[in-house]
Amino acid sequence: MKNITIIGAGTMGNGIAHTFAQSGFKVSLVDISQEAIDRGLGTISKNLDRMIAKERITEADKKETLDNITSYTSIPDAVQKAELIVEAATENLELKLKIFKQLDEAAPTDCILATNTSSISITQIAAVTSRPDQVIGMHFMNPVPIMKLVEIIRGYSTSDEVTKTIMDLSVQLGKTPTEVNDYPGFVANRILMPMINEAIETLYNGVAGVEEIDTVMKLGMAHPMGPLQLADFIGLDVCLSILNVMYDGFKKDKYAPCPLLVNMVMAGKKGVKSGEGFYDYSESRKAEKVSSSFS
Repeated sequence: MKNITIIGAGTMGNGIAHTFAQSGFKVSLVDISQEAIDRGLGTISKNLDRMIAKERITEADKKETLDNITSYTSIPDAVQKAELIVEAATENLELKLKIFKQLDEAAPTDCILATNTSSISITQIAAVTSRPDQVIGMHFMNPVPIMKLVEIIRGYSTSDEVTKTIMDLSVQLGKTPTEVNDYPGFVANRILMPMINEAIETLYNGVAGVEEIDTVMKLGMAHPMGPLQLADFIGLDVCLSILNVMYDGFKKDKYAPCPLLVNMVMAGKKGVKSGEGFYDYSESRKAEKVSSSFS
């Protein structure tokens, strides 16, 4: 396998493209606009520069990585030679179903279709294609070039052969693949999101402040960042979407999003991406200043 197509040049998409390209694969990166692609390529270039500064790669490695990436604004054009397609579009069910219908029509018949979804059913996505045995979840962690884990999610019909291919491919990328079954939230978010939601509930109920909650989890539980800071980093809109998927899937109150989270997303306070969430990022992308809403 040599030719990989990545759908979406956003945070996850450009990270996945970076990882494949740096590992020597030929990558077709596609998004709906050239502006989105340029932003994605700019992020890849900056991340490679950071690796050069840390002496992990050379300037020649950077050039080779960027040369391995070709950009497109048309899905049919981007998938003509694809052996694997990884969809990394917005975490929205209707959008993903639309994309997979298009991929199924345009991609070579032997091409594997993977999704980077963090919570949506692989079985449901696969059902809109004529090749459900070739559809699989490939859930990378953010930031993709650094994080080692890839959750490999088998849909109801995903074949053993496709699963083994993707597990082996993940190892080629220097990742550690972990196979899980297709239930809402899979493993990572089924455990992580209720913790984040409970941290938001703790703030909402006035038990402690933003910094205090994060400090308890960082120093008491040895977490590298607190749950509220992590929620800002992931994106509060993404957290809300995942919780809604799990609540719809399990019909259990423990997955119901905290009203504070819902209100923050409706108000456009989505975390780092919007400049404000539980912390204020107007001056720094680090969680150094608590939002005025909570200070």
